[in-house]
Amino acid sequence: MSPTVLAGYVIALCVVGFVPALVRPSFATVGLAAVCAAVGLATLWRASGRMRSADASRIAELEREAARQCADRSALMEARDAAVAELQAAEERYLSALRGSQDGLWEWDIASDRVELSPRWKSMLGRETGGTGSSPRAEWLSCVHPDDRAALEAALQAHLASGETRFDHEMRLLHQDGRVRWVLSRGTAIRRASGAPYRMVGLDTDVTRLKRMETVLDAVAHGTSGAFGERFFETLVQHFARALEVSMAFVTECADQPATRLRTLAVWADDGHQDNFEYGLSGTPCEEVIQGGRICFHPEGIGRLYPAEAGFEGYLGLPIVSSAGQVLGHLAFLHRQPLGDEVLVDSIYRIFLSRAAAEIERIRVLTQLERAAPGPDL
Repeated sequence: MSPTVLAGYVIALCVVGFVPALVRPSFATVGLAAVCAAVGLATLWRASGRMRSADASRIAELEREAARQCADRSALMEARDAAVAELQAAEERYLSALRGSQDGLWEWDIASDRVELSPRWKSMLGRETGGTGSSPRAEWLSCVHPDDRAALEAALQAHLASGETRFDHEMRLLHQDGRVRWVLSRGTAIRRASGAPYRMVGLDTDVTRLKRMETVLDAVAHGTSGAFGERFFETLVQHFARALEVSMAFVTECADQPATRLRTLAVWADDGHQDNFEYGLSGTPCEEVIQGGRICFHPEGIGRLYPAEAGFEGYLGLPIVSSAGQVLGHLAFLHRQPLGDEVLVDSIYRIFLSRAAAEIERIRVLTQLERAAPGPDL
């Protein structure tokens, strides 16, 4: 029994048991009630104490739970901030790489049938790079060579239907200045969990120079195969002119030493062979090639720089050098329009320039032998 209950009993007994003369029966009843009240109060006190203790424990538990949740939220927020920072850094790296890339990015929203093009993609075709946002896909397709549009459309639809992850397609694009650019388009479709495509992204790489090299190599190699002497030079300029799509091509040899004049060995212009001629080096771009023994390239403005070449815009000259390092002549191309850098296929030129040097030396040796041979007996 707790001290509080015991104290209640003592007080009641003292009042009721030891002073009976002063206590009437009704008072005894009141005393008994007092005892009961004391016992009840004690019980309530104990119960309230237990409740207070339980509430304190519950409050402490709730506070601990709240602290854990706060810690968890803080950890989640830190993780989220770290993830956002990492994503932003990755995006910046991607954009930096894209800005430095020579590839043009395109993104096709299949649902709206609109395409967004990167500034690099536009600049590849000489178009305005400003402005943002997407444009109708028909506008994008209008940049594709008319002969390649059906094949591109078929390749895109086949990729979307097949479920394959990689898209590869070669095609021609139209530059603003009218030239044709070859591109290798590589991309992939982005699909929903169901496999349905909703977006497609790709990169277009300008492969014009590579295609030009293939074309030139095939054309000139087949054209000059089995040709020697004068026939070799004629086929050389013909197939180079056609493969490079230039207005004029000719090959020369030095007419004197030190070189002040050149003599043509073959000339191709206006889609046909022309008569050979001899001309002085002074005041021509060919002087740079012969005197310097190096490639001379003027993509435009050649007629203004050298009045002798009036009517032409672009010029490319390449020296023909003997095995001993002597400049024997040169191979030159003139064009009435500006020349693009795709004509700079040095590795291809070296193959045929070596052959041209060998032919010039062979012809010179044969000529010397003919001159040295004794005449017929009279």
